[in-house]
Amino acid sequence: MKKFEQLPEIAKLGHVALVSKDLDKSLVFFKEVIGLEETEVVDGVHYLRAWGDFEHHTLSIAAGEESRIDHIAWRTKREEDVESFAVLLEDAGVEVTRVAAGEEAGQGEAIRFQLPSGHPFEIYYKIEKPLAGEKRRAKLKNQVYKSWAKGVSPRRIDHVNIGTNGDPSAIINFLAEKLGFKIREYIKAPDDAVVAAWMSVTPLVHDIAVMGDPTLASTQELHHLAYWSDNAQDILRAADILCEVDIKFVGPGKHGISQALYLYVIDPGSGVRVELFSNSYLIFDPDWEPVEWTMDEMDFAFTYWGDQANRPNSDQSTMFAGPLEDLVVKEPN
Repeated sequence: MKKFEQLPEIAKLGHVALVSKDLDKSLVFFKEVIGLEETEVVDGVHYLRAWGDFEHHTLSIAAGEESRIDHIAWRTKREEDVESFAVLLEDAGVEVTRVAAGEEAGQGEAIRFQLPSGHPFEIYYKIEKPLAGEKRRAKLKNQVYKSWAKGVSPRRIDHVNIGTNGDPSAIINFLAEKLGFKIREYIKAPDDAVVAAWMSVTPLVHDIAVMGDPTLASTQELHHLAYWSDNAQDILRAADILCEVDIKFVGPGKHGISQALYLYVIDPGSGVRVELFSNSYLIFDPDWEPVEWTMDEMDFAFTYWGDQANRPNSDQSTMFAGPLEDLVVKEPN
């Protein structure tokens, strides 16, 4: 195995690449209802970001026969880290695919690989940071677009939550040992097995969460991707906006784990769940001790108060809901 002068590091969550079986519905949902801005469209792929996202995109959407996540992308701290991760992963027996600069719009060279569960990941460093067009550009030099110009208007991408019907510890260990993620909070089963973990490389409580559930359809599921808003009032405003266009949602509520205010809503085009997320807490202590929760504390851990995230007999009652075929999004006025 090659010895590195400095181990490669992940800096942050970059973007999620989504394939939607109903692209038109997904675009109305993400652009007009959620309020993401479209950077550009290249070869049928729509590249979107929130008003406070600086990178070229934090979400891409393309049409496909079946909805799926093409990849979840992470940016490294240094340009050379991309190749270093490739070497490290290949030495560990992981199949790595090189992605040429420009193959994904706005992005430099990257690598793609799969977690032990099959979840597709991408790692990159170089990324364009285009300015907004003059009509949408913020006056503030440290902000890309005008705030709250349309729809819910979250500020930035925040995290992803993935699941598996296999052993979640295989994912958790891979993220920790190969990619440098730290466990911030976790759920332990009576047999001492870790069944879920909230992990990060930043001061956030989680850049990624991993949950195990034997009832899931596969080893590689996505529970949700999350966009962050500045405060609780933004989440209440989001609820009003979703009601106005007749889109069902779960929340608002507050998680025990992460202490965040949440609202969950499903994209009617792809069936992908989006969490609208605010508050929470930050971790700055270098000697942070992971917070342990037990199975009998799960209801309190997931929902401290408010609309139950896993309530029975609802359109989003399962942890990993599929598309809502009968849901029609109304175009906002």
